[in-house]
Formats: sequence, structure tokens, C-alpha cells
Amino acid sequence: MKQPANGILDSYCLNNSHYDEVFKESKEPKEHYNSIVERFNQLSLSDFERINNEVKTAFFNQGITFAVYAEDKKPDERIFPFDLFPRIIPSQEWMHLEQGVIQRNKAINLFLDDIYHKKLILKDKVVPADLIFSSKNYLKEMVDFTPEGGIYTHISGTDLIKHADGQYYILEDNLRCPSGVSYVLSNRLALKKSLFDLFDKLKTKTVYQYPEQLLEILKTVKPKNVDAPTIVVVTPGMYNSAYFEHSFLAQKMGVPLVEGRDLFVEKDFVYMKTIHGPKRVDVIYRRVDDEFIDPLCFRKDSMLGVPGLMSAYRAGNVTLANAPGTGVADDKAVYHYVPDIIKYYLNEEPILNNVQTYHCEKESDMKYVLENIGKLVVKPVDESGGYGITIGTTLTKDQIEEVKVRIKSNPRKYIAQPIMSLSVHATFIEETKEFEPRHIDLRTFCLMGKDTEYILKGGLTRVALKRGNLIVNSSQGGGSKDTWVLG
Repeated sequence: MKQPANGILDSYCLNNSHYDEVFKESKEPKEHYNSIVERFNQLSLSDFERINNEVKTAFFNQGITFAVYAEDKKPDERIFPFDLFPRIIPSQEWMHLEQGVIQRNKAINLFLDDIYHKKLILKDKVVPADLIFSSKNYLKEMVDFTPEGGIYTHISGTDLIKHADGQYYILEDNLRCPSGVSYVLSNRLALKKSLFDLFDKLKTKTVYQYPEQLLEILKTVKPKNVDAPTIVVVTPGMYNSAYFEHSFLAQKMGVPLVEGRDLFVEKDFVYMKTIHGPKRVDVIYRRVDDEFIDPLCFRKDSMLGVPGLMSAYRAGNVTLANAPGTGVADDKAVYHYVPDIIKYYLNEEPILNNVQTYHCEKESDMKYVLENIGKLVVKPVDESGGYGITIGTTLTKDQIEEVKVRIKSNPRKYIAQPIMSLSVHATFIEETKEFEPRHIDLRTFCLMGKDTEYILKGGLTRVALKRGNLIVNSSQGGGSKDTWVLG
């Protein structure tokens, strides 16, 4: 194809105050981006928009959506925004990330086992005991109980950013019901159809093995005395924001997608209702939060759970993935201590660094935060989806005072971090019909089973589509990119 006189990336304007993933300061593409920049510059704007619209139509037809919630309203169902320009990670860079994510998740799993059993890390005062016992996600029902294989976090999503110094930092851990992997696979399928020639040329690592690997991981933690486990995915239902993902993964693994009402417990065994009669269930990949999974044990008004499920679980007759109570370790206040947790259990230095974090329950930290809110990000420790976050540089004087009041009223609930300079990536903006720099992060997916682990070779690159926005979550107007790990 003859290259247009002006390539569609020629108008891209560098923002030298942020680390640019694609271009050097000279505006020459970085080596691992040469082929993709050349390929995109061969497209006219009309060609690019045609491909872009084809992908949108494919997403719509496949039902690749997410839901946004508002008070007193039905969920707003939206097509998941997807940017055609992929994020590329060289092989050596990825190996470093992979080692760091595995190290972190191994340590967190040991930490969960410890705080529900001997509590040595609390007795040694490495992590404050009050911090753990005051967490709403610390479940007394898990004390002195060991899940099959000793695995608590079968599926985890670790969020990373690249700062202005070119280094990766862990932003947060997602250990309860991490979402997004279905978009990784859908993005790859869409882009492979549009840019199939580049995948072979760049020897991009595959992501399609994830459902198969997830199924194998779940099989490794089947209850004892079970040869061929029956595995199900439990969803809260079609109005959940991640319902597309629940159905997608169940279909790809070839296992039933069920709701709580499709299961029942009898004599501490879990059964699924089928047209052929009850069928015993051995492993449940649950996408229902702890407080809703068993109305006999947690919220009595829950219509999403299975009465008696925790009793069957503690009897060892069913495995829950992830284990209940894992949320205590992705509390954003506990995040502050993960480097110490790694050193304590593994006797290793952390491969990947945390972002500097101030916990407002500590008097000295709260004093610093209250005096410096204008240059900090303040986050509630138990929210997700970007909700409740305030960025100091965007606040008015009155809003700053409101944040101070919230922090003082419940210091345990808040942490603060410096405003990190998330790296930017060339992204097509439909309003301007041009590529512009937009902030991105990366959610990696780690699977852990009995004596085995697997990292998805890539992950979900999330992009803040609004200019200057640092919050990349889809619920806050963000989208995604395909992530290519080079061979």
C-alpha cells in the first residue's frame, strides 16, 4: 500500500512532561514501535475510521459491554471503548514485570494464610494487628480454616503504572473478583483481524490460553476424593457490570454459568439444579462478593447467594475461588505494607515498587495529608472502579475542605498518594479525528493453583480517554488497548 503524504500519526503532539510509551523526545518511534507506527501511517483517515467502525460493530454484536451504575436508576449498558493502537511491551521488560507480579502474589497468599492461622506477622508487629482486625473484609469464618491446596487468591489482578522515570510501580492489588480479562481476549481477536500481518512479524505472545489455564488451575484445587470435578461460574446476574465477562469465561471454559438460585446445599454438599435432577458441584468460580454468598452466614437479605454454602466450604466439600476473606489483603491501607510482607515471608527484596502511601489512621501521616491535599490523590481503602477518589490538583478550596472533613470523620477509611505521572500512549480521539497522548495503566492477571501459577502474557491496558484524566476505569469514562508482549 502506498503511504499517504501525511501519515495519521504525523499530527501527534508530544507531551514532554510525561513518559511517552511510543515516541522518543525526537518524535522518532521507539524501536519496538517502528513496525506498528509504519503500518498505521500507511492508512488514510477514512481507512482507519472504517476499521474502527468495523471493530465497534463487532463489539456490539458480541455484546462486549459493561454497566455503569447511578443512584435510583437502572444500570447504563455501554459498549466497552477500545482503541486500535496497541500497547507494546518488549520481552525483557515483560519478564521483569512477570517475576514481580508472581513474587507479590505468592507473598500475599502466605500473608492470608498467616493472618487466618498463626498470625505471626501481627505478633512480630510487621503489620499492625488493629489494621487487619478493623477491616470489614477480615472474616472470622475463615479463621483456622485452610482452603484446598492452601490457595486463597486463585485469580488476582495487579494494577501497574509507568512513571515519568520510566519505572513500573504497583498501583493496587485486586484479589476479590478482579475483572477485565474478557476484554483482553476480545481486544486481541478484534485487532488480529485488522492487523493480522503484524502479529506474525512481531511474534506477539498469545493470550488465548487464559480460559484453558484458568480451568486447569481450578481443577488443581478440587476437593479431596474427587476425580473429575464439576466446575461452575456463579454470577450475580445479567445486571452486574461484569456479566459479559462471567458468561464469556464460562463459555470459553465449557462450564455452566449459574446464579445462586440454581444451587442448593444438602448435608454440606453443593448441588446444581438440572433438568436431569441434582448434580454435585465441586469447584465454584464465584463472581459474587463475600457479603452476598451465603445469607445464613453473611447478609440475611441476600438473594444472590446459596444458603449453607460456607458450611459446605468449611466441610471441605466444595472449593470457592477466590476464597472468602481475601479482600483484607487488597485493602489499600494494607497495600502500604506489601513490600514488608514480601520481605517477611520470602526473605526477598520486592522486584516491583509500591507508590509512596500515607495512611490517614497514622497521626503523622494524617497531618501530612491534611496539609498537602492539593498535591495528593486521596482514596478510600475499600472502594473499586475509581469511585471515591479525589485528585488534589482538580479540587476547589471548598472541595479540599470537604475532603478534610471526610478524612477526619473516618481516618481508617482513607489513604493518600503523590499524584503519579502515568505514562501516555498515542490514542485515537474521535472528537478531534487525531491521535493524542492519553494516560494508561496495566492490569496483569495472575492465576495460582496447587503447586502451579500462570501469568497472562499481556494484560488489560486501560486508557483515560479524557484529556488530562488520570483515572482509567471504564466506570469513569476510560477504555482499553490490546497489549502485545513481544517474543
